[in-house]
Amino acid sequence: MRYLSTRGGIQPITFKDAVMMGLATDGGLLLPESYPTITPEQLDAWRQLSYPELAFEIISRFADDIPPVDLKTLINRSYTTFAHPEVTPVVRQNGVYILELFHGVTLAFKDVALQFLGNLFEYILSERGQHLNIVGATSGDTGSAAIHGVRGKKGINIFIMHPHGKTSPVQALQMTTVTDANVHNIAIRGTFDDCQDMVKALFNNLEFKEKYALGAVNSINWARVLAQVVYYVYAWLRVTEAGAAPVSFSVPTGNFGDIFAGYVAKRMGLPIEKLLLATNENNILTRFINQGDYSLAGVVSTVSPSMDIQVASNFERYLFHLFGENPARVRAAFTELKDMGRISFGNDEMAQVRRDFCSMSVDQAQTLDTIGSFYRETGYLLDPHTAVGVRAALEQLPDNALRVCLATAHPAKFGEAVEKAIGAPPPVPPAVAALEGMPTRCKVMDADLAAVREFIVATIG
Repeated sequence: MRYLSTRGGIQPITFKDAVMMGLATDGGLLLPESYPTITPEQLDAWRQLSYPELAFEIISRFADDIPPVDLKTLINRSYTTFAHPEVTPVVRQNGVYILELFHGVTLAFKDVALQFLGNLFEYILSERGQHLNIVGATSGDTGSAAIHGVRGKKGINIFIMHPHGKTSPVQALQMTTVTDANVHNIAIRGTFDDCQDMVKALFNNLEFKEKYALGAVNSINWARVLAQVVYYVYAWLRVTEAGAAPVSFSVPTGNFGDIFAGYVAKRMGLPIEKLLLATNENNILTRFINQGDYSLAGVVSTVSPSMDIQVASNFERYLFHLFGENPARVRAAFTELKDMGRISFGNDEMAQVRRDFCSMSVDQAQTLDTIGSFYRETGYLLDPHTAVGVRAALEQLPDNALRVCLATAHPAKFGEAVEKAIGAPPPVPPAVAALEGMPTRCKVMDADLAAVREFIVATIG
C-alpha cells in the first residue's frame, strides 16, 4: 500500500517509509492512498481471534512491505507486555460498555500503539542499519508510553517535551524515572501547544530533520493511528453478535488521533452508528462540530490534563477527506489558521462533519460529578478523561444504543481528581506505587526553540 501527504508535496511512499518519516517533507501528515474494506463476512470470521491475531489481520492490510512472519512477531512481542490477557477488555457498567485501554505498561491507551511502534522502529532501523532521534511532545500519557516503548532499544534516542507542572504527578514520574541512556525528558515552562509547536518547527526544518535523523512518535505517526484502529474492531466484535449491528463510540479526545482511528475503522466498513467526540473546557473540536467554529483560544488547565489542547494534530487528516482529498484546500485552511486564528467551512462541509461526528463538552464540575455518581452506582472507578466520555455518552446517545466508552487511563494516574470526586484516593497499582522515591532525570527549559534545538544537538553529540 502507498502513502501520500495531506498537503500533496510528496510522491507515494511505502508503509515502512511512512513510519520512519512520521511527518511528510512538506509539513503534511501521511495517509494511505486508499482504505481496505472489511466485509460483514470477514468481521464474523474474526470473532474468535485473540487481540494479537486481530491486530495482524488489520495491520497487515496496510503494512504490506513487512513479511507476514515478521509482522506477527512484532505484534505478538508488543502485546505480551499487557497485564490483561485480552489486552483491551470490554466490561458493561450502568448501561454502557467500557473499553479498558489502560492495561499496558504506563496504564494508558497510548501503550496500545506505542509498544507496537517502538518494536516497529527497532525492526526497520536494524534492517536498514540506521539510527533515529525521536522528538515528541506530550500533555501527559503519550510521553511516558513513548518512552517505555523505546527505552533501551538499539539505534534510538528519544526526546520528550512536556509542560512543566501541568501533567499529573504520576504522569511526570512515569517519564522522569526512566533514566535509560537513550531517554531524555524536557519539561517546558509553557503549555502542551508550546511543546507541540516546537516539535513541528523542528520537523519543518528539513535540513535539521535530515542531518539529525529526526523521527516522530506523536500521533502524527500513521502507525500509531493504525494500531488504534484495531481496538475499535475488537470492541465491536465483543459487544455484538453475528450480523452488522451498529455501535456508537464515545471518545474523550484532545488531539483527535484516537477518534480519527474510529473514523478510519468506519471508512473500512465497521458498522459504527455514531462517533461521539467528548472534550473538556478546551473545546475547539466541540465548537467546530456543533457550531462550525474552529477558532483558537487559550488553553485551560483542567482535571483531565491530557485533553488540555487547542490545536489538534490529527485534525488535518480528517480535513483532507472532508475537503475531497484536495491538498490545495488543506494548505489554504492551515494558512488561514496561521494568519487569522481560525478555519472557515462551507455549509456542505459542515453537513458532512455532522454526519461523521457528534460532540459534547464536559466541564470539570460535570467530570468530577460523573466520577462520583458512577462509582456510587456501580463501584467502578473512572479516571477524569474516561468520565468525560461516559458523561457525554449518557447524555448524547440513546439508552437503547450499543454505547462503547473508551477508558483511556487508569484512575490511579489521576489520584487527586479521583479523591476529590469520591472522597478517597483510588487503589494504587504496584506499578504506580513503585515510582515513589525512584531517581529522576529531567531538563527544565523555557519554551525557546533555539535552546531546545541546541540541547538536542549537544545530547546527540
